[in-house]
Amino acid sequence: MKKLVLGLLALVAYLHAFAAMDGDDKRVLIYTKNGEGYVHDNIAASVAALEKICKQEGILTEVSDEPSVFTPENLARYDGIIFSNSNNEAFDNDEQRKAFQDFIRSGHGFAAIHSANASERDWPWYWAMVGGKFLRHPPHQEFDVVVTDPDHPSTSPLPARWTVKDECYYSYQLNPDIHVLLSVDLSTIEDEQKDEYPGETFGQLFPLAWCHEFEGGRQWYTALGHDSWFYEDPLFVEHLRGGIQWILAK
Repeated sequence: MKKLVLGLLALVAYLHAFAAMDGDDKRVLIYTKNGEGYVHDNIAASVAALEKICKQEGILTEVSDEPSVFTPENLARYDGIIFSNSNNEAFDNDEQRKAFQDFIRSGHGFAAIHSANASERDWPWYWAMVGGKFLRHPPHQEFDVVVTDPDHPSTSPLPARWTVKDECYYSYQLNPDIHVLLSVDLSTIEDEQKDEYPGETFGQLFPLAWCHEFEGGRQWYTALGHDSWFYEDPLFVEHLRGGIQWILAK
């Protein structure tokens, strides 16, 4: 019996080792490049949360803040890219931008978290791909988030109305093709400039998280995630998990 048990354990170990070598494993690049300007102190916490989520989902991860990883040969190794709290310039040159663009156009997934929609502010293609461009945010405060689509993997674990303490990002240059997943209830926001923008354009609900398919690839964005501690919030973790699952499901 002992030999049988040991044999079974050896077989299980072999199967796990074989699975780890299997080319079907998903792999994502977690990218945190910040150009000149404000750098969030939440990056380490966001990376730790993303790595933990991916490990639980059986997704391999690599982390970098070096634009040099954006070559066609290197990006061919990944199924998805996550820009986690990147900001300002994400790339050093147009060759890197072209490699990233081709990656999206070849049908791969992309997720963007918090300030990632403030990356590459001078590149209109990037804003259209992400779905919008950061404009500003009112003071850090508590506000209510409303689930606009409860059937998406990134929103299905969330309550219909969710009170968070975060930065409420106002984005503009919004791509009309985005599918809104979460919205802020603007009646719960204190902001002296609210009448200027967003004003009445969106009524009381302003987009905070969305997804769409863009030029062949899947894109998902959430404006939430300013504070390091929030990356341990169970609901936010499930929100991130669902976004990652969705971009890799194509």
